Amino acid sequence: MKNLKLGLISVMAIVGVAFATPLLVVSTVGAEGPADAIGEGAKKVGGDNAGMSLEDGIKNVVNVLLFLLGAIAVIMIIIGGIRYATSNGDSGAIKGAKDTILYAVIGLIVAILAYAIVNFVVGAFAK
Repeated sequence: MKNLKLGLISVMAIVGVAFATPLLVVSTVGAEGPADAIGEGAKKVGGDNAGMSLEDGIKNVVNVLLFLLGAIAVIMIIIGGIRYATSNGDSGAIKGAKDTILYAVIGLIVAILAYAIVNFVVGAFAK
């Protein structure tokens, strides 16, 4: 099981780095200084020089964290299902697998509630 977890984490890390690396390469040819280079980079990726509001920044961070939590919860549900299927009638293994699935579902519910609360609070203070 440790080898399976380590393998999944390794594959996810390699894929994440492979997809994220091209995003870090920004052409700054013709930039006259660091500030100009940053502005040109923002234009290339679709941003503007003014940046984003605090509300948008908080929402982006929450969305990324919610995505990560959702992905982890789905992986844990799959691992719990595999553990349940391979328990061979052992009551301890069945209980552990059911607990894994239960905690993953509870984690998803907490993440969704946190998303709703953060959006409510940010919306209330943004007005």
